[in-house]
Amino acid sequence: MWEASVEAQIRSAQERGEFDDLPGAGRPIPGRGLPYDESWWIKSFMEREKLPTDLLLPTPLLLRRRIERLPDEVRDLPTEQAVRSCVADLNAEVMAWLRNPSGPRVVVRPVDADAVVSTWRAARRAATTPVAPVVAPRPPAPRWSWFPFRRRRAA
Repeated sequence: MWEASVEAQIRSAQERGEFDDLPGAGRPIPGRGLPYDESWWIKSFMEREKLPTDLLLPTPLLLRRRIERLPDEVRDLPTEQAVRSCVADLNAEVMAWLRNPSGPRVVVRPVDADAVVSTWRAARRAATTPVAPVVAPRPPAPRWSWFPFRRRRAA
């Protein structure tokens, strides 16, 4: 009885044309033929909302990724103090995780602020130092003979 009323509602909606022009009409169902994935909804939500997939990583891997990206993060900072505070914030997160580790056992160490500052300085110096334009060497000029119209000897 229940199924009959549902089928009747679907049939009447089809006759009224309510299912015409639906998005995806005439296209295959995405993921059809692929093995079942338990996290399909999370992946489709993150793709639809354009969220970074880094949010799914455990804390130690997030920290390691931030450490790897640190030179790019501090490259545009204006002062050495700003670089040091950025490194100090990251080191505070690392130390908080080291005090109460969770997730997989991954080695994460605090960042050496002096090393980051020295690479920041070197990058700033390289960016401000004017680079001399490279001039391609000229090909040697063709040598002209004093006697360009020498006659050949007859053999």
